[in-house]
Order: sequence, then C-alpha cells, then structure tokens
Amino acid sequence: MKLNMQPKKIAVLGAGSWGTTIAIYLYNLHHSVNLWEYFPENVAYMNKTRRNPLLAGIPIPENISILDDLKQAVKDIDDIVIAVPSHTMRALLENLRGLVDINTMIINLTKGIEENTLLRMSELISTVLQHSSDRIVTLHGPSHAEEVSREIPTAIVAASTNIKTARIVQLLFSSKYLRVYTSTDIIGVEIGGAIKNIIAIASGICDGLGLGDNTKAALITRGLMEIIRMGVHLGASEKTFAGLSGVGDLIVTCSSKHSRNRYVGEEIGKGRKLQDILNGMSMVAEGVHTCMTVHQMVEKYQILMPISEEIYKVLFKGKSARKALTDLMTRSPVDEWHSVPKT
Repeated sequence: MKLNMQPKKIAVLGAGSWGTTIAIYLYNLHHSVNLWEYFPENVAYMNKTRRNPLLAGIPIPENISILDDLKQAVKDIDDIVIAVPSHTMRALLENLRGLVDINTMIINLTKGIEENTLLRMSELISTVLQHSSDRIVTLHGPSHAEEVSREIPTAIVAASTNIKTARIVQLLFSSKYLRVYTSTDIIGVEIGGAIKNIIAIASGICDGLGLGDNTKAALITRGLMEIIRMGVHLGASEKTFAGLSGVGDLIVTCSSKHSRNRYVGEEIGKGRKLQDILNGMSMVAEGVHTCMTVHQMVEKYQILMPISEEIYKVLFKGKSARKALTDLMTRSPVDEWHSVPKT
C-alpha cells in the first residue's frame, strides 16, 4: 500500500523541537516545506548552522526555507501545520488572519487549552480564522520529537470532525516509522493531549520525592479517570481515552526522560521553586499553563479532579508536594468506578 500522497507545499509554523522535527520529516517525504520561527535571531542561527539547538545532531536540509516573515511563509502553500506553544496560539492566529484561504487545511500539533476562554486549540483556530472545522485536523499522541527525529517507530492519531479530512492527514504523515490512525472525536483527542501534561507534572513530583512504582501506577490510573471525567463532560467519547491521545500519551509523558512536564514535577519534588525551574528551561512545559486553565474548568463545570487541583495548589498556591500527597491519599473512600458527583 502506498502510504503517502503527491508532494505538497506545506508551511510549518513554530520551530521548536516538534515543529522542526515535523518540517524535516515532511521534507523527507518529498514535500516542499517552509519553516516559520518568530524570533529573527533564531532564524539567522538556523540558516547559518542548519541546526536547531533543541534537536542536537539533527541537520535541517538546505532546501527547507527557514523564515521569520509569516506572510512569505504561508504564500501559495497547500497546508499549514501549527506547532507553537498554546499560550502564543491566539497571537499567531491573529497575525495569520487574512493570509490563509478558507479551504487551506490546518493541522494542529499544539497541546493545550486557552486560559480564560477555555477553548481547545482547534476551537481557537476556527474562532480566530473563521475556518470550518471540516478543514482542521489535530495530530496528537505519544510522540517525543527527540525520538521521531531519529526515526524511532511511533504511532499517533489524526482527529477531525470530518473523517475524510483526517484520512488526508493520515496519508500525508504516514511512513514506515510513523503510523497514523484517524478519529472523529477531536474533543477527546485534544482533552487527552492537554490534561495529561498535568498528570505528568504529578508523576515527576513522585520521582522527585523518591516514591515508587506503585505510586506512579496509581497516579497514572487515577489521572486517566480525571481526564475521562472532563472529556466526557465536554462531549468526548470515553473510548478515545483508551487510545493513543489518552492512555498512550499519558504513559509516555509520565515516564519519559524527554518529558518537560515530568521534569518540572521532578524538580518541584526535589524542593525547587517553579519560577526557578522555568527560567532554566529552553522549552515550554505546557502542563504549567494547562494546570491554570483546568482549574478554571473545574470551577466552571464542577468536575471532580482531585489530582489536578492538588497540582494547581502546589504550582500556584505554595502547597508542599508532600502535603498534597497526604491529602490525596486520605480523601474519603469511594468505589473505583463510583458515580462521579458534581460537587
């Protein structure tokens, strides 16, 4: 079976580790690629060295155009791939408005939920660009850039309200080392991809405190339950969370040495302050932003999410990690699959 399609012209917006990896990946599948980066000094460095410091040892092919001019980057392209941090998504989209044809397919790689509006990334894209949801696809799953860039076999899921659009992206991205599945449950795929980062911070805290495998297994399992509660409340299918963007992404983010969110949690568990940790990082830990947003969602929808709420208190309210652990372990006893109360 032929896995990919005829060559296309694609703009990848966001030159972090994941955006750069995807730009190189699509180029190696014989597509024409523009890679856009916000900071001109980063563009100058990458053009000079053909390297991204975030991807050690991985060369950027000469024929990939690295640009800081957004208008030039999206001129005459077929598809747009967005891989920017969630808290910068709206600003990018506002600058992109008017530059993109309504029929252009937009592929979202960003995992997060916008603070205050509580919009998922595909909703934000549709709202700002006035783009039909039929032309938006979210691509999520357990996929560390450090491994995909080295062609380590990986599986992800392409989700869209339109299954035909999802299948186009499936063909566009599929290769012998990247397997793409499809889904029409974009709500579930995006909620799983976003909230798992909070559970990864909690997992890192377990590591920093020197706790064991039992603790982490319990945390991942009960964290998944919280993700399911919120997702189903918002209209997702429960079975989605047994898939790649649910339990798959949760496992890899909670356990991997590559996980920025797990790293943040580990350093907190060791006693470091959040701002000091973030100041020393070159990449974004999305779970920190998502934790604030999910706290707003918990308050709005009255969904029971005790782990997420304890992590919020640790990150933003000065609560000690050990006190948060004790409070979680001594909550009132319940059945494992008890009927979830709204208060």
